Amino acid sequence: MHAENTPLRRERGPGLSRRTFLQGVGAAAALPCLAPLRGFAAEASPAAVATGTPPPAAAEPAYSAAVKAVRAKVGEQPFQELLVRLRKTNADIKLKGLKTIRGVANAGGTFLTGYPYTEFYDWDLYFENLYLAYYGVFPYCYTNLKEFLSRQTADGYINRSLNKQRDQQHFKPFLAQLVVLGARQDKDNYQWLTTSPASGVDGVAKVTFPENGSYYNRLKKYLDKWFSYDGDKNGLPTWNSADAAGTDNQWSRAGQIGAFEVEGADLAAYLSRELQAMAVIAGHLGEKEDKQAFLDHVTKLNKLINDVFWDDKQGLYFDRNEKTNKQVPVKSATNFMPLFCGAPSDAQVKRMVKEHLTNEKEFWLAYPVASYAKTEPDYYQGSHRLPNGSNECNWRGSTWAPTNYMIFQGLMRYGQVDVARDLAGRLFEMAVVKNPMLREYYNAETGEGLGQTSFWGFTALYYVMLNWE
Repeated sequence: MHAENTPLRRERGPGLSRRTFLQGVGAAAALPCLAPLRGFAAEASPAAVATGTPPPAAAEPAYSAAVKAVRAKVGEQPFQELLVRLRKTNADIKLKGLKTIRGVANAGGTFLTGYPYTEFYDWDLYFENLYLAYYGVFPYCYTNLKEFLSRQTADGYINRSLNKQRDQQHFKPFLAQLVVLGARQDKDNYQWLTTSPASGVDGVAKVTFPENGSYYNRLKKYLDKWFSYDGDKNGLPTWNSADAAGTDNQWSRAGQIGAFEVEGADLAAYLSRELQAMAVIAGHLGEKEDKQAFLDHVTKLNKLINDVFWDDKQGLYFDRNEKTNKQVPVKSATNFMPLFCGAPSDAQVKRMVKEHLTNEKEFWLAYPVASYAKTEPDYYQGSHRLPNGSNECNWRGSTWAPTNYMIFQGLMRYGQVDVARDLAGRLFEMAVVKNPMLREYYNAETGEGLGQTSFWGFTALYYVMLNWE
């Protein structure tokens, strides 16, 4: 196996850190905690505004080698557009993405969201904070997370959104990874996990645990809850549905709401990553037995990923229907998620990349990675109108940032640098050159933006994936 027992690796671009990449790429309308980054336009004085005098031209910042490399790669005009987009995205986060929840106290004052309708989701939170991590911003790794954990029920369940109740849709396995993402930017601060949520709304405790209800123990209970969704007791839990998996309309892959029938290769990979993150957390808290138990579970789970999901004839991982004991023969971008957790061998990765990922008849369309292979019978681009008048979120072929970012990091992990660079370059072209604003998702064939407009959520990762020298 590939790095089965190693702690959670840092996501990275080849050869440089996130901070290095954005050194000098400032945001004129940045978040307060982005203040050290310098904007490009000189601020006009009140007198200049009153008289209409234009501000003096600002000197160009001293760009790092990494930023110069990106500039040379994409060209001057797209590079200047990137700077404008970064300023716009950070201004949107500040003005629209930091929200309060009525009746909920928060020491940070705000919660983070990428959506204008003020809902707070599970894996979205992780990817939104990954974008902020490129600036070294970490407080929002904790704000929503603590609120989610404070609402945990005694059996470990955490609803995957803060406002809307989604019956039996457990928070996707990204909480522990979010903790590590924050702590690694916060001087390895893990000690807060030994404390407990003192109270809920108006000082009333939301949940009373019979044992120590520390944040650390709540994380353990949330993981235990995940592994309880395992009807055949083979060690691989099932998704509630495609909706709960974050791949909204992939019914042919992950089932209808409440089905609990598909053991997802993606779900197992996310859980492997969570166990790796829990091992990191336990190590910092001095919980040696817990750390070893988490690492042992990683080894067991990664073996199951290969034993159960890997199809050697086709050279790809496939989900399994627990109720029929049969493979789910759907080629989805989620089939590549084991790359993200380090389960495949190098040989398996080479097969997946050559035979499927970069196959122009399947996933490697003009703007990859398509969320469904083009060969799937229910593949399509665009967005259908729903009965309530809204447009659906289409995961049957569109290009989405969460899966793309994880595939990108998996490729980097396994040394598939050229493929990763090609992917990042195409996504940059799609997000910056082909579209006047950031969108929620895209048509993989044409690059047309779809879904939410003026989006400042996870899709902003396309701006920073050109992270190489």
